[in-house]
Amino acid sequence: MKHITIIFIALFAFSAYAADFSVKVPTAKSGVFAQEQVFNGFGCTGGNVSPEVVWENPPAGTKSFALTVYDPDAPTGSGWWHWVITDIPSDVRKIEKGKVPVGAVQSATDYGKPGYGGPCPPEGTNHRYVFTVTALKTEKLGIDPSATGALAGFMINMNAIGKATTIVRYAR
Repeated sequence: MKHITIIFIALFAFSAYAADFSVKVPTAKSGVFAQEQVFNGFGCTGGNVSPEVVWENPPAGTKSFALTVYDPDAPTGSGWWHWVITDIPSDVRKIEKGKVPVGAVQSATDYGKPGYGGPCPPEGTNHRYVFTVTALKTEKLGIDPSATGALAGFMINMNAIGKATTIVRYAR
């Protein structure tokens, strides 16, 4: 009986772990941005095409999602917002490379406008880009496209019921 109990506990623990909310960036091979995703400006010569982002197992009760991409290593004192998308419908589990889901709202990045802005760290540095998909308890946050990453982050965090995060790197 003891062996059966141990097997049951091990299977239960594995199944709970397997169902965790998670996010991946398939276009970032080995966790590093491709040149296609790198910003085109500030001395960088990339394609500035947004990467594919995939998530699974969101928490029950999710009514929408938000995606943020943030560089905590930027030498600004406050990091750098590279991509902010809210109002992603609850049935979406993937953002295609170079696209945004219908109905989703992109807010301003620290490049000064809405939409994806790829990595372009200072020469000689290696930065982390934190991709976070947040499951939200509301269908719409109502954030204006001119809203800053900080304002969007506040609204996202106030309505969060779960988060999935992964890190992609880029150095130059």
